[in-house]
Amino acid sequence: MENAFESNPLIDRLPKHLKQFIKPQDYEDYTPINQAVWRYVMRKNVDYLSKVAHNSYLDGLKKTGLEVDTIPNMYGMNRILKEIGWAAVAVDGFIPPNAFMEFQAYNVLVIASDIRQLEHIEYTPAPDIIHEGAGHAPIIANPEYAEYLRRFGEIGCKAISSSRDYEMYEAIRLLSILKEAEGTPQAEIEAAEKQVDFLQNNMGELSEMARIRNLHWWTVEYGLIGSVDNPKIYGAGLLSSIGESAWCMTNEVKKIPYDISAADQSFDITKPQPQLYVTPDFAYLSLVLEEFANTMALRTGGLSSIKKLIQSKALGTIELSTGLQISGVFTNVIEEEGKPVYIQTTGKTALSYREKELVGHGTQYHAEGFGSPIGKLKGINLAIEDMSPRDLRAYDIYEAEKVTLEFEGNITVSGEIITGSRNLQGEIIIISFKNCTVTHNDNILFKPEWGTYDMAVGKKVISAFSGPADVNSFDMINHVPSSKTIKAQKTPEREELEGLYKAVRQLRDGNQSQITLKEAFAAVTAHHPNDWLLSIEIAELAHDKDADLLQKVLNHLESVKLRRPEIAHLISGGLELIFKGELV
Repeated sequence: MENAFESNPLIDRLPKHLKQFIKPQDYEDYTPINQAVWRYVMRKNVDYLSKVAHNSYLDGLKKTGLEVDTIPNMYGMNRILKEIGWAAVAVDGFIPPNAFMEFQAYNVLVIASDIRQLEHIEYTPAPDIIHEGAGHAPIIANPEYAEYLRRFGEIGCKAISSSRDYEMYEAIRLLSILKEAEGTPQAEIEAAEKQVDFLQNNMGELSEMARIRNLHWWTVEYGLIGSVDNPKIYGAGLLSSIGESAWCMTNEVKKIPYDISAADQSFDITKPQPQLYVTPDFAYLSLVLEEFANTMALRTGGLSSIKKLIQSKALGTIELSTGLQISGVFTNVIEEEGKPVYIQTTGKTALSYREKELVGHGTQYHAEGFGSPIGKLKGINLAIEDMSPRDLRAYDIYEAEKVTLEFEGNITVSGEIITGSRNLQGEIIIISFKNCTVTHNDNILFKPEWGTYDMAVGKKVISAFSGPADVNSFDMINHVPSSKTIKAQKTPEREELEGLYKAVRQLRDGNQSQITLKEAFAAVTAHHPNDWLLSIEIAELAHDKDADLLQKVLNHLESVKLRRPEIAHLISGGLELIFKGELV
Protein backbone atom coordinates (compact mmCIF):
# COMPACT_ATOMS: atom_id res chain seq x y z
CA MET A 1 0.00 0.00 0.00
CA GLU A 2 2.77 2.47 0.88
CA ASN A 3 4.45 1.82 -2.47
CA ALA A 4 1.24 2.68 -4.29
CA PHE A 5 1.24 6.21 -2.88
CA GLU A 6 4.91 7.09 -3.16
CA SER A 7 4.19 9.21 -6.24
CA ASN A 8 2.50 11.97 -4.23
CA PRO A 9 4.33 13.60 -1.29
CA LEU A 10 1.09 15.16 0.00
CA ILE A 11 0.01 11.72 1.20
CA ASP A 12 3.35 11.03 2.84
CA ARG A 13 2.96 14.07 5.10
CA LEU A 14 -0.47 13.05 6.41
CA PRO A 15 -0.52 12.38 10.17
CA LYS A 16 -0.89 8.77 11.29
CA HIS A 17 -4.43 9.22 12.56
CA LEU A 18 -5.57 10.08 9.03
CA LYS A 19 -3.55 7.35 7.34
CA GLN A 20 -5.53 4.76 9.33
CA PHE A 21 -8.54 5.47 7.09
CA ILE A 22 -6.66 4.88 3.82
CA LYS A 23 -7.14 1.55 2.08
CA PRO A 24 -5.85 0.14 -1.23
CA GLN A 25 -8.05 0.86 -4.22
CA ASP A 26 -7.93 -2.82 -5.34
CA TYR A 27 -8.56 -1.92 -8.96
CA GLU A 28 -8.89 -5.58 -9.97
CA ASP A 29 -12.06 -5.77 -7.88
CA TYR A 30 -13.94 -3.62 -10.40
CA THR A 31 -16.06 -5.90 -12.58
CA PRO A 32 -17.08 -5.42 -16.23
CA ILE A 33 -20.53 -4.33 -15.01
CA ASN A 34 -18.88 -1.76 -12.73
CA GLN A 35 -16.98 -0.40 -15.71
CA ALA A 36 -20.18 -0.23 -17.75
CA VAL A 37 -21.93 1.69 -14.96
CA TRP A 38 -19.07 4.21 -14.81
CA ARG A 39 -19.11 4.61 -18.59
CA TYR A 40 -22.88 5.12 -18.79
CA VAL A 41 -22.93 7.72 -16.02
CA MET A 42 -19.91 9.58 -17.38
CA ARG A 43 -21.24 9.61 -20.97
CA LYS A 44 -24.57 10.97 -19.72
CA ASN A 45 -22.86 13.48 -17.46
CA VAL A 46 -20.44 14.82 -20.04
CA ASP A 47 -23.29 15.18 -22.51
CA TYR A 48 -25.74 16.85 -20.13
CA LEU A 49 -23.40 18.68 -17.76
CA SER A 50 -21.64 20.42 -20.62
CA LYS A 51 -24.82 22.53 -20.75
CA VAL A 52 -25.58 23.04 -17.05
CA ALA A 53 -22.33 22.61 -15.08
CA HIS A 54 -19.89 25.36 -14.17
CA ASN A 55 -17.32 25.73 -16.92
CA SER A 56 -14.61 24.38 -14.61
CA TYR A 57 -16.15 20.90 -14.77
CA LEU A 58 -15.18 19.79 -18.30
CA ASP A 59 -11.77 21.46 -18.03
CA GLY A 60 -11.27 19.68 -14.74
CA LEU A 61 -12.10 16.27 -16.20
CA LYS A 62 -9.05 16.61 -18.44
CA LYS A 63 -6.77 18.12 -15.80
CA THR A 64 -7.51 15.46 -13.20
CA GLY A 65 -6.99 12.50 -15.53
CA LEU A 66 -10.56 11.21 -15.54
CA GLU A 67 -11.61 9.16 -18.55
CA VAL A 68 -15.16 8.65 -19.71
CA ASP A 69 -14.72 4.99 -20.66
CA THR A 70 -12.78 3.65 -17.67
CA ILE A 71 -12.98 3.84 -13.88
CA PRO A 72 -10.00 5.96 -12.81
CA ASN A 73 -6.95 4.33 -11.31
CA MET A 74 -6.25 6.61 -8.37
CA TYR A 75 -2.53 6.05 -8.51
CA GLY A 76 -2.61 7.48 -12.01
CA MET A 77 -4.86 10.29 -10.78
CA ASN A 78 -2.31 11.13 -8.11
CA ARG A 79 0.40 11.73 -10.65
CA ILE A 80 -1.85 14.27 -12.38
CA LEU A 81 -3.37 15.78 -9.23
CA LYS A 82 0.16 16.46 -8.04
CA GLU A 83 0.40 19.09 -10.79
CA ILE A 84 -2.42 21.11 -9.23
CA GLY A 85 -1.22 20.60 -5.65
CA TRP A 86 -3.66 17.87 -4.61
CA ALA A 87 -3.73 14.14 -3.98
CA ALA A 88 -6.37 11.40 -3.66
CA VAL A 89 -6.74 8.44 -1.31
CA ALA A 90 -9.20 5.54 -1.19
CA VAL A 91 -11.34 4.93 1.91
CA ASP A 92 -14.13 2.56 2.88
CA GLY A 93 -17.39 4.51 2.58
CA PHE A 94 -18.17 7.35 4.96
CA ILE A 95 -15.44 8.39 7.40
CA PRO A 96 -16.00 10.67 10.44
CA PRO A 97 -16.66 14.31 9.44
CA ASN A 98 -13.65 15.73 11.31
CA ALA A 99 -11.33 13.31 9.53
CA PHE A 100 -12.93 13.98 6.14
CA MET A 101 -12.39 17.71 6.54
CA GLU A 102 -8.87 17.32 7.89
CA PHE A 103 -7.92 15.42 4.73
CA GLN A 104 -9.15 18.45 2.77
CA ALA A 105 -6.98 20.72 4.92
CA TYR A 106 -3.99 18.72 3.68
CA ASN A 107 -5.14 19.09 0.04
CA VAL A 108 -6.06 15.41 -0.09
CA LEU A 109 -9.28 14.29 -1.77
CA VAL A 110 -11.00 11.38 -0.02
CA ILE A 111 -12.48 8.89 -2.49
CA ALA A 112 -14.76 6.02 -1.50
CA SER A 113 -13.42 3.56 -4.03
CA ASP A 114 -16.47 1.29 -4.22
CA ILE A 115 -18.88 1.94 -7.08
CA ARG A 116 -22.67 1.93 -7.05
CA GLN A 117 -24.59 -1.07 -8.26
CA LEU A 118 -26.39 -1.00 -11.60
CA GLU A 119 -29.70 -0.88 -9.72
CA HIS A 120 -28.65 2.45 -8.18
CA ILE A 121 -27.06 3.94 -11.26
CA GLU A 122 -28.88 7.29 -10.94
CA TYR A 123 -28.19 7.95 -7.27
CA THR A 124 -26.77 6.21 -4.24
CA PRO A 125 -26.73 7.48 -0.64
CA ALA A 126 -23.38 5.75 -0.21
CA PRO A 127 -20.25 7.65 -1.27
CA ASP A 128 -18.68 5.98 -4.29
CA ILE A 129 -15.99 6.61 -6.87
CA ILE A 130 -18.48 8.20 -9.27
CA HIS A 131 -19.51 10.73 -6.64
CA GLU A 132 -16.03 11.38 -5.28
CA GLY A 133 -13.95 10.96 -8.43
CA ALA A 134 -16.24 12.34 -11.11
CA GLY A 135 -17.97 14.81 -8.80
CA HIS A 136 -15.31 16.34 -6.54
CA ALA A 137 -12.09 15.90 -8.48
CA PRO A 138 -12.82 17.94 -11.64
CA ILE A 139 -13.87 21.09 -9.80
CA ILE A 140 -10.73 21.26 -7.65
CA ALA A 141 -8.80 22.02 -10.82
CA ASN A 142 -10.26 25.51 -10.37
CA PRO A 143 -7.69 27.21 -8.07
CA GLU A 144 -10.21 29.52 -6.38
CA TYR A 145 -12.53 26.64 -5.54
CA ALA A 146 -9.63 24.40 -4.49
CA GLU A 147 -8.52 27.00 -1.95
CA TYR A 148 -12.09 27.22 -0.62
CA LEU A 149 -12.11 23.45 -0.19
CA ARG A 150 -8.75 23.46 1.60
CA ARG A 151 -9.74 26.33 3.85
CA PHE A 152 -13.08 24.67 4.60
CA GLY A 153 -11.22 21.55 5.72
CA GLU A 154 -8.83 23.59 7.85
CA ILE A 155 -11.67 25.31 9.70
CA GLY A 156 -14.14 22.42 9.62
CA CYS A 157 -11.84 19.90 11.28
CA LYS A 158 -11.66 22.25 14.30
CA ALA A 159 -15.45 22.36 14.71
CA ILE A 160 -16.67 20.93 18.00
CA SER A 161 -19.09 18.01 17.77
CA SER A 162 -21.84 17.01 20.15
CA SER A 163 -21.92 13.56 21.68
CA ARG A 164 -24.81 12.77 19.31
CA ASP A 165 -22.93 13.69 16.12
CA TYR A 166 -20.89 10.48 16.04
CA GLU A 167 -24.06 8.43 16.59
CA MET A 168 -25.55 10.19 13.57
CA TYR A 169 -22.44 9.49 11.50
CA GLU A 170 -22.60 5.78 12.34
CA ALA A 171 -26.36 5.63 11.65
CA ILE A 172 -26.05 7.33 8.24
CA ARG A 173 -23.05 5.17 7.34
CA LEU A 174 -25.00 2.00 8.13
CA LEU A 175 -28.09 3.17 6.25
CA SER A 176 -26.09 4.08 3.15
CA ILE A 177 -24.40 0.67 3.18
CA LEU A 178 -27.67 -1.22 3.57
CA LYS A 179 -29.40 0.79 0.84
CA GLU A 180 -26.56 0.27 -1.63
CA ALA A 181 -26.11 -3.44 -0.93
CA GLU A 182 -28.18 -5.79 -3.09
CA GLY A 183 -30.69 -8.04 -1.42
CA THR A 184 -30.86 -6.19 1.91
CA PRO A 185 -34.12 -7.17 3.66
CA GLN A 186 -36.54 -4.24 3.67
CA ALA A 187 -36.96 -4.61 7.43
CA GLU A 188 -33.25 -3.87 7.97
CA ILE A 189 -33.42 -0.77 5.79
CA GLU A 190 -36.54 0.45 7.60
CA ALA A 191 -34.90 -0.09 11.00
CA ALA A 192 -31.84 1.90 9.89
CA GLU A 193 -34.07 4.66 8.48
CA LYS A 194 -35.99 4.78 11.75
CA GLN A 195 -32.74 5.25 13.69
CA VAL A 196 -31.61 8.09 11.40
CA ASP A 197 -35.04 9.75 11.69
CA PHE A 198 -34.93 9.42 15.48
CA LEU A 199 -31.49 11.01 15.72
CA GLN A 200 -32.39 13.80 13.28
CA ASN A 201 -35.36 14.70 15.47
CA ASN A 202 -33.45 14.42 18.76
CA MET A 203 -30.13 16.11 18.08
CA GLY A 204 -30.87 19.03 20.39
CA GLU A 205 -29.13 22.31 19.61
CA LEU A 206 -27.02 21.92 16.48
CA SER A 207 -23.31 21.61 17.23
CA GLU A 208 -20.61 23.50 15.37
CA MET A 209 -19.84 20.34 13.42
CA ALA A 210 -23.50 19.81 12.48
CA ARG A 211 -23.79 23.42 11.29
CA ILE A 212 -20.57 23.45 9.27
CA ARG A 213 -21.53 20.09 7.76
CA ASN A 214 -24.71 21.79 6.58
CA LEU A 215 -22.60 24.47 4.88
CA HIS A 216 -20.48 21.72 3.32
CA TRP A 217 -23.57 19.93 2.06
CA TRP A 218 -25.18 23.00 0.50
CA THR A 219 -21.94 24.09 -1.21
CA VAL A 220 -19.38 21.35 -1.83
CA GLU A 221 -21.98 18.60 -2.28
CA TYR A 222 -25.12 20.32 -3.60
CA GLY A 223 -24.08 23.81 -4.57
CA LEU A 224 -25.27 25.89 -7.52
CA ILE A 225 -23.41 28.94 -8.83
CA GLY A 226 -24.46 32.02 -10.81
CA SER A 227 -27.86 33.65 -10.56
CA VAL A 228 -30.99 32.20 -8.97
CA ASP A 229 -32.74 32.42 -12.35
CA ASN A 230 -29.93 30.80 -14.33
CA PRO A 231 -27.65 28.76 -12.07
CA LYS A 232 -24.91 26.30 -12.98
CA ILE A 233 -23.93 23.14 -11.09
CA TYR A 234 -20.69 22.79 -9.13
CA GLY A 235 -21.68 20.52 -6.18
CA ALA A 236 -20.29 16.99 -6.39
CA GLY A 237 -23.55 15.33 -5.34
CA LEU A 238 -25.30 16.89 -8.33
CA LEU A 239 -22.40 16.39 -10.75
CA SER A 240 -22.38 12.67 -9.99
CA SER A 241 -26.14 12.04 -10.12
CA ILE A 242 -27.61 11.74 -13.60
CA GLY A 243 -31.10 11.91 -12.10
CA GLU A 244 -30.73 14.78 -9.66
CA SER A 245 -28.53 16.91 -11.93
CA ALA A 246 -31.49 17.14 -14.32
CA TRP A 247 -34.20 17.41 -11.66
CA CYS A 248 -32.41 20.19 -9.78
CA MET A 249 -32.72 22.44 -12.81
CA THR A 250 -36.52 22.23 -12.84
CA ASN A 251 -38.91 24.52 -10.98
CA GLU A 252 -39.64 21.63 -8.62
CA VAL A 253 -36.47 22.53 -6.71
CA LYS A 254 -36.49 25.88 -4.91
CA LYS A 255 -33.39 28.04 -5.55
CA ILE A 256 -32.23 30.20 -2.64
CA PRO A 257 -29.44 32.84 -2.56
CA TYR A 258 -26.62 31.35 -0.49
CA ASP A 259 -25.77 32.90 2.87
CA ILE A 260 -24.84 31.86 6.40
CA SER A 261 -28.43 30.79 7.15
CA ALA A 262 -27.66 27.58 5.22
CA ALA A 263 -25.77 26.47 8.35
CA ASP A 264 -29.12 25.89 10.04
CA GLN A 265 -30.77 24.07 7.11
CA SER A 266 -30.48 20.34 7.77
CA PHE A 267 -30.60 17.73 5.02
CA ASP A 268 -31.61 14.14 4.38
CA ILE A 269 -28.79 12.29 2.66
CA THR A 270 -31.07 9.51 1.44
CA LYS A 271 -33.48 11.69 -0.58
CA PRO A 272 -33.32 14.26 -3.40
CA GLN A 273 -33.01 17.79 -2.04
CA PRO A 274 -36.15 19.98 -2.14
CA GLN A 275 -34.17 23.24 -2.15
CA LEU A 276 -30.67 24.31 -3.21
CA TYR A 277 -28.51 27.35 -2.56
CA VAL A 278 -26.95 29.50 -5.27
CA THR A 279 -23.68 31.36 -4.73
CA PRO A 280 -22.85 34.23 -7.13
CA ASP A 281 -19.22 33.05 -7.42
CA PHE A 282 -16.61 30.93 -5.64
CA ALA A 283 -15.13 33.93 -3.80
CA TYR A 284 -18.46 34.46 -2.02
CA LEU A 285 -18.26 30.92 -0.59
CA SER A 286 -15.07 31.90 1.23
CA LEU A 287 -16.69 35.07 2.62
CA VAL A 288 -19.55 33.07 4.15
CA LEU A 289 -17.10 30.49 5.50
CA GLU A 290 -15.13 33.20 7.30
CA GLU A 291 -18.38 34.69 8.60
CA PHE A 292 -19.29 31.31 10.06
CA ALA A 293 -15.80 30.74 11.48
CA ASN A 294 -16.19 34.00 13.41
CA THR A 295 -19.03 32.34 15.36
CA MET A 296 -17.01 29.24 16.25
CA ALA A 297 -15.32 28.60 19.59
CA LEU A 298 -12.12 28.52 17.56
CA ARG A 299 -12.32 32.31 17.38
CA THR A 300 -14.72 33.37 20.16
CA GLY A 301 -13.16 31.56 23.13
CA GLY A 302 -14.64 32.34 26.53
CA LEU A 303 -16.85 30.31 28.83
CA SER A 304 -19.21 29.12 26.11
CA SER A 305 -16.34 27.54 24.18
CA ILE A 306 -15.24 25.48 27.19
CA LYS A 307 -18.82 24.34 27.74
CA LYS A 308 -19.00 23.18 24.12
CA LEU A 309 -15.93 21.00 24.69
CA ILE A 310 -17.38 19.58 27.91
CA GLN A 311 -20.65 18.73 26.16
CA SER A 312 -18.77 17.05 23.31
CA LYS A 313 -17.20 14.51 25.72
CA ALA A 314 -14.34 14.25 23.23
CA LEU A 315 -10.72 15.28 22.92
CA GLY A 316 -10.40 19.03 22.49
CA THR A 317 -8.11 22.00 23.09
CA ILE A 318 -8.39 25.40 24.73
CA GLU A 319 -5.86 28.15 24.08
CA LEU A 320 -5.10 30.81 26.67
CA SER A 321 -4.12 34.41 26.06
CA THR A 322 -0.45 33.49 26.59
CA GLY A 323 -0.63 30.99 23.71
CA LEU A 324 -0.53 27.99 26.05
CA GLN A 325 -2.73 25.19 24.67
CA ILE A 326 -4.31 22.56 26.90
CA SER A 327 -5.49 19.40 25.13
CA GLY A 328 -7.59 16.70 26.74
CA VAL A 329 -11.15 15.69 27.56
CA PHE A 330 -12.63 18.64 29.43
CA THR A 331 -15.00 17.62 32.20
CA ASN A 332 -15.54 20.68 34.39
CA VAL A 333 -15.38 24.46 34.46
CA ILE A 334 -15.94 26.69 37.47
CA GLU A 335 -17.51 29.97 36.48
CA GLU A 336 -18.08 33.29 38.17
CA GLU A 337 -20.12 36.11 36.65
CA GLY A 338 -20.09 34.53 33.20
CA LYS A 339 -16.34 33.95 33.13
CA PRO A 340 -14.34 30.73 33.53
CA VAL A 341 -12.19 30.80 36.66
CA TYR A 342 -10.99 27.18 36.71
CA ILE A 343 -10.85 24.44 34.06
CA GLN A 344 -10.41 20.71 34.52
CA THR A 345 -9.64 17.78 32.21
CA THR A 346 -9.88 14.10 33.07
CA GLY A 347 -7.41 11.53 31.83
CA LYS A 348 -4.50 12.04 29.46
CA THR A 349 -3.72 15.71 28.85
CA ALA A 350 -0.95 17.52 26.99
CA LEU A 351 0.26 21.13 27.09
CA SER A 352 1.48 22.80 23.91
CA TYR A 353 2.57 26.11 22.49
CA ARG A 354 1.97 26.96 18.84
CA GLU A 355 0.76 23.41 18.09
CA LYS A 356 3.96 21.86 19.50
CA GLU A 357 3.90 19.86 22.71
CA LEU A 358 5.97 21.37 25.52
CA VAL A 359 8.85 19.20 26.67
CA GLY A 360 7.90 17.38 29.85
CA HIS A 361 4.18 18.12 29.53
CA GLY A 362 2.89 15.20 27.48
CA THR A 363 0.20 12.68 28.26
CA GLN A 364 2.52 10.43 30.28
CA TYR A 365 3.26 13.26 32.71
CA HIS A 366 -0.34 14.56 32.78
CA ALA A 367 -1.89 11.09 32.69
CA GLU A 368 -4.52 11.77 35.36
CA GLY A 369 -5.83 15.06 34.04
CA PHE A 370 -5.04 18.74 34.47
CA GLY A 371 -6.64 21.65 36.29
CA SER A 372 -5.78 25.32 36.49
CA PRO A 373 -7.20 28.72 37.40
CA ILE A 374 -7.93 31.14 34.58
CA GLY A 375 -8.00 34.90 34.97
CA LYS A 376 -6.43 37.64 37.04
CA LEU A 377 -5.33 37.81 40.63
CA LYS A 378 -7.88 39.35 42.99
CA GLY A 379 -7.43 43.08 43.51
CA ILE A 380 -4.60 43.39 40.97
CA ASN A 381 -5.28 44.91 37.56
CA LEU A 382 -2.08 43.55 36.11
CA ALA A 383 -2.34 39.94 34.93
CA ILE A 384 0.55 37.59 35.71
CA GLU A 385 1.39 37.26 32.02
CA ASP A 386 1.76 41.05 31.76
CA MET A 387 4.04 41.44 34.78
CA SER A 388 7.62 42.54 34.34
CA PRO A 389 10.39 40.73 36.28
CA ARG A 390 10.21 43.53 38.86
CA ASP A 391 6.43 43.10 39.19
CA LEU A 392 6.79 39.36 39.63
CA ARG A 393 9.38 39.84 42.37
CA ALA A 394 7.15 42.34 44.12
CA TYR A 395 4.32 39.80 44.31
CA ASP A 396 6.70 36.99 45.39
CA ILE A 397 6.13 35.12 42.13
CA TYR A 398 9.71 33.97 42.18
CA GLU A 399 11.55 30.66 42.32
CA ALA A 400 11.86 29.06 45.78
CA GLU A 401 9.33 31.51 47.27
CA LYS A 402 6.31 30.33 49.21
CA VAL A 403 3.33 32.18 47.88
CA THR A 404 -0.44 32.30 48.08
CA LEU A 405 -2.12 33.50 44.89
CA GLU A 406 -5.77 34.53 45.22
CA PHE A 407 -7.53 34.63 41.88
CA GLU A 408 -10.80 36.25 40.96
CA GLY A 409 -13.55 33.71 41.44
CA ASN A 410 -12.19 32.62 44.84
CA ILE A 411 -9.57 30.23 43.49
CA THR A 412 -6.53 30.05 45.77
CA VAL A 413 -3.17 28.50 44.90
CA SER A 414 -0.78 28.15 47.81
CA GLY A 415 2.65 26.51 47.61
CA GLU A 416 6.34 26.83 46.95
CA ILE A 417 7.33 27.90 43.44
CA ILE A 418 9.74 25.52 41.73
CA THR A 419 10.14 27.20 38.37
CA GLY A 420 8.32 28.88 35.52
CA SER A 421 8.19 28.38 31.74
CA ARG A 422 7.97 31.28 29.28
CA ASN A 423 6.78 31.63 25.72
CA LEU A 424 8.77 33.22 22.92
CA GLN A 425 7.49 36.67 23.88
CA GLY A 426 8.86 36.24 27.40
CA GLU A 427 5.47 35.77 29.04
CA ILE A 428 5.19 33.19 31.79
CA ILE A 429 2.89 30.39 30.60
CA ILE A 430 3.36 27.74 33.33
CA ILE A 431 4.30 28.02 37.00
CA SER A 432 5.20 24.79 38.82
CA PHE A 433 4.70 24.39 42.60
CA LYS A 434 5.57 21.84 45.26
CA ASN A 435 3.68 21.33 48.54
CA CYS A 436 0.76 23.00 46.79
CA THR A 437 -2.89 23.26 47.76
CA VAL A 438 -5.52 24.60 45.35
CA THR A 439 -9.00 25.48 46.59
CA HIS A 440 -12.24 27.01 45.42
CA ASN A 441 -13.95 28.42 48.48
CA ASP A 442 -14.02 25.37 50.78
CA ASN A 443 -13.52 22.77 48.02
CA ILE A 444 -10.04 21.30 47.61
CA LEU A 445 -9.02 21.00 43.95
CA PHE A 446 -5.41 19.88 44.47
CA LYS A 447 -3.55 18.41 47.46
CA PRO A 448 0.20 18.54 48.25
CA GLU A 449 0.49 14.74 48.30
CA TRP A 450 -0.55 14.57 44.66
CA GLY A 451 2.88 15.83 43.65
CA THR A 452 3.96 18.80 41.56
CA TYR A 453 1.21 21.26 40.62
CA ASP A 454 1.60 22.88 37.22
CA MET A 455 -0.48 26.01 36.90
CA ALA A 456 -1.35 27.38 33.49
CA VAL A 457 -1.00 31.13 33.13
CA GLY A 458 -3.57 33.06 31.12
CA LYS A 459 -6.06 35.80 31.84
CA LYS A 460 -8.63 34.42 29.41
CA VAL A 461 -9.51 31.60 27.02
CA ILE A 462 -9.15 32.96 23.49
CA SER A 463 -9.91 29.77 21.54
CA ALA A 464 -11.31 26.26 21.80
CA PHE A 465 -11.46 23.59 19.15
CA SER A 466 -11.86 19.89 18.48
CA GLY A 467 -8.82 17.63 18.62
CA PRO A 468 -5.34 18.10 20.06
CA ALA A 469 -3.06 21.08 19.52
CA ASP A 470 -0.18 18.74 18.60
CA VAL A 471 -1.43 15.69 16.65
CA ASN A 472 1.54 13.71 17.96
CA SER A 473 0.52 14.13 21.60
CA PHE A 474 -2.20 11.48 21.54
CA ASP A 475 -2.58 8.00 20.11
CA MET A 476 -5.53 8.47 17.77
CA ILE A 477 -5.07 5.23 15.82
CA ASN A 478 -8.36 3.89 17.08
CA HIS A 479 -10.89 4.04 14.25
CA VAL A 480 -13.01 0.90 14.20
CA PRO A 481 -16.12 1.48 12.08
CA SER A 482 -19.19 -0.36 13.26
CA SER A 483 -20.09 -1.33 9.70
CA LYS A 484 -18.30 -2.44 6.55
CA THR A 485 -19.35 -1.84 2.97
CA ILE A 486 -21.04 -4.88 1.46
CA LYS A 487 -19.68 -6.29 -1.78
CA ALA A 488 -21.90 -7.55 -4.58
CA GLN A 489 -22.90 -11.18 -4.29
CA LYS A 490 -21.23 -13.64 -6.64
CA THR A 491 -23.60 -16.15 -8.19
CA PRO A 492 -23.31 -18.33 -11.33
CA GLU A 493 -25.90 -16.08 -12.99
CA ARG A 494 -23.94 -12.93 -12.10
CA GLU A 495 -20.67 -14.51 -13.24
CA GLU A 496 -22.18 -15.33 -16.63
CA LEU A 497 -23.54 -11.80 -17.03
CA GLU A 498 -20.16 -10.32 -16.06
CA GLY A 499 -18.59 -12.49 -18.75
CA LEU A 500 -20.96 -11.08 -21.37
CA TYR A 501 -20.17 -7.50 -20.33
CA LYS A 502 -16.45 -8.32 -20.54
CA ALA A 503 -16.84 -9.78 -24.03
CA VAL A 504 -18.70 -6.72 -25.32
CA ARG A 505 -16.08 -4.45 -23.79
CA GLN A 506 -13.35 -6.42 -25.55
CA LEU A 507 -15.17 -5.99 -28.86
CA ARG A 508 -15.54 -2.25 -28.30
CA ASP A 509 -11.81 -1.96 -27.53
CA GLY A 510 -10.99 -3.84 -30.74
CA ASN A 511 -9.67 -6.88 -28.90
CA GLN A 512 -10.41 -10.54 -29.54
CA SER A 513 -13.45 -11.98 -27.83
CA GLN A 514 -14.64 -15.54 -27.42
CA ILE A 515 -18.10 -14.65 -28.69
CA THR A 516 -19.55 -12.37 -31.35
CA LEU A 517 -21.83 -9.41 -30.73
CA LYS A 518 -24.83 -11.42 -31.98
CA GLU A 519 -23.98 -14.29 -29.64
CA ALA A 520 -23.67 -11.90 -26.71
CA PHE A 521 -27.09 -10.42 -27.48
CA ALA A 522 -28.65 -13.86 -27.82
CA ALA A 523 -27.23 -14.88 -24.44
CA VAL A 524 -28.38 -11.77 -22.61
CA THR A 525 -31.93 -11.98 -23.95
CA ALA A 526 -32.15 -15.70 -23.21
CA HIS A 527 -30.60 -15.75 -19.73
CA HIS A 528 -30.76 -12.14 -18.44
CA PRO A 529 -33.94 -10.65 -19.95
CA ASN A 530 -34.22 -7.87 -17.33
CA ASP A 531 -30.72 -6.50 -17.88
CA TRP A 532 -30.78 -3.33 -19.98
CA LEU A 533 -27.32 -1.73 -19.91
CA LEU A 534 -25.54 -4.45 -21.89
CA SER A 535 -28.15 -4.18 -24.62
CA ILE A 536 -27.46 -0.43 -24.78
CA GLU A 537 -23.77 -1.17 -25.27
CA ILE A 538 -24.57 -3.77 -27.97
CA ALA A 539 -26.81 -1.26 -29.74
CA GLU A 540 -23.98 1.26 -29.69
CA LEU A 541 -21.62 -1.19 -31.39
CA ALA A 542 -24.27 -2.37 -33.87
CA HIS A 543 -25.15 1.19 -34.88
CA ASP A 544 -24.03 1.89 -38.48
CA LYS A 545 -22.61 -1.67 -38.71
CA ASP A 546 -25.42 -4.19 -38.35
CA ALA A 547 -28.87 -2.74 -38.98
CA ASP A 548 -30.59 -6.10 -38.47
CA LEU A 549 -28.98 -6.68 -35.05
CA LEU A 550 -29.61 -3.07 -34.05
CA GLN A 551 -33.35 -3.41 -34.76
CA LYS A 552 -33.54 -6.61 -32.69
CA VAL A 553 -31.80 -4.87 -29.81
CA LEU A 554 -34.15 -1.89 -30.01
CA ASN A 555 -37.18 -4.19 -30.02
CA HIS A 556 -35.81 -6.02 -27.00
CA LEU A 557 -35.21 -2.77 -25.12
CA GLU A 558 -38.80 -1.69 -25.82
CA SER A 559 -40.03 -4.89 -24.20
CA VAL A 560 -37.75 -4.27 -21.21
CA LYS A 561 -39.26 -0.80 -20.86
CA LEU A 562 -42.73 -2.32 -20.66
CA ARG A 563 -41.65 -4.88 -18.06
CA ARG A 564 -39.58 -2.38 -16.07
CA PRO A 565 -41.14 1.07 -16.47
CA GLU A 566 -39.03 2.39 -13.58
CA ILE A 567 -35.87 2.24 -15.74
CA ALA A 568 -37.47 3.20 -19.08
CA HIS A 569 -35.96 6.69 -18.91
CA LEU A 570 -32.48 5.20 -18.40
CA ILE A 571 -32.87 3.14 -21.56
CA SER A 572 -34.12 6.17 -23.47
CA GLY A 573 -31.21 8.20 -22.13
CA GLY A 574 -28.69 5.65 -23.29
CA LEU A 575 -30.20 5.42 -26.76
CA GLU A 576 -30.22 9.19 -27.12
CA LEU A 577 -26.44 9.19 -26.76
CA ILE A 578 -26.13 6.66 -29.59
CA PHE A 579 -28.39 8.38 -32.07
CA LYS A 580 -27.33 11.96 -31.54
CA GLY A 581 -23.82 11.45 -32.93
CA GLU A 582 -20.52 12.32 -31.36
CA LEU A 583 -20.52 13.78 -27.83
CA VAL A 584 -19.39 17.34 -27.39
